[in-house]
Amino acid sequence: MSCFKGKYHDELIANANYIATPGKGILAADESTGTIGKRLASINVENVESNRRALRELLFTAPGALPFISGVILFEETLYQKASDGTPFVDILTAAGVLPGIKVDKGTVDLAGTAGETTTQGLDGLGQRCATYYKAGARFAKWRAVLKIGPTEPSQLAIQENANGLARYAIICQENGLVPIVEPEILVDGPHSIDVCADVTERVVAACYKALNDHHVLLEGTLLKPNMVTPGSDAPKVSPEVIAQYTVQALQRTVPPAVPGIMFLSGGQSEEEATLNLNAMNKLQGVKKPWTLSFSFGRALQASTLKTWGGKPENVGKAQAALLSRCKANSQATLGTYAGDSAQAAGVAESLHVKDYKY
Repeated sequence: MSCFKGKYHDELIANANYIATPGKGILAADESTGTIGKRLASINVENVESNRRALRELLFTAPGALPFISGVILFEETLYQKASDGTPFVDILTAAGVLPGIKVDKGTVDLAGTAGETTTQGLDGLGQRCATYYKAGARFAKWRAVLKIGPTEPSQLAIQENANGLARYAIICQENGLVPIVEPEILVDGPHSIDVCADVTERVVAACYKALNDHHVLLEGTLLKPNMVTPGSDAPKVSPEVIAQYTVQALQRTVPPAVPGIMFLSGGQSEEEATLNLNAMNKLQGVKKPWTLSFSFGRALQASTLKTWGGKPENVGKAQAALLSRCKANSQATLGTYAGDSAQAAGVAESLHVKDYKY
């Protein structure tokens, strides 16, 4: 197979490896205007540009937090926003050694010929948008494909269509200097067992890497953002150690060692659950893990921060302290050294699951 050999070849590899630095991870702050509106509504804050900017500024200027973060995924609006002192957010992140990223998909639509399965839109004009985002300072991108587990789902059609969409997105990104994060999310919704989730995860991730190879994507210049292998939301829970074993085994069977990092999504787990599960994976002994196992969390880094802030300027310091606590905990989890010492903080054990999650 002939891989991508364009002008950004070396830069893509360097940036993918940097994002996958052990001890660091990704803050996903790429909620669309509608989704961040739901988050703000939960604390009775109006969804206007000034409030969205205030929340992002709180996150990006939290004292001590950014050393644990290697990349931040931004929504298009945020890529061009400035802090209250006039400094562009991109400059704040870059000065702290954090790579700015950008969400480039345009959401899911129903996939014709299936029982409510979806495909992701946004390929039209993607090359031009990526070039514009690169000029604005972005160095990586994210595209979310969504699959579900049901009596006959995911169908082979949905698996193939989403794998090909991810692969087309990935090569377009690389041609324009952006490291693509490949995100085939299998929703946790349902009563299925962890064995079923493992089987589906292996089939979906294997199809993605077949498609990435078919499209000549440079794997060394990509990152994977998968779900953890867990039982369904309506099934009995299992321990972090069991989730770790199932997840690492599924990835060993499907993800080439050329990929620098696997940056897990939290998928509606509570903040503490997501951290404990990641920690258990990195503590696993006697198994080969040729990639960094890290995080790309949105809700699982922000939920307690948002609640602590409540939209009130006087709470910014406390909210930033809550964010620092989660960043530090997840940094330790990438090294397998998290001792559970932030588990008592307000809200970190609350489930963040939303059925059929869209953003």
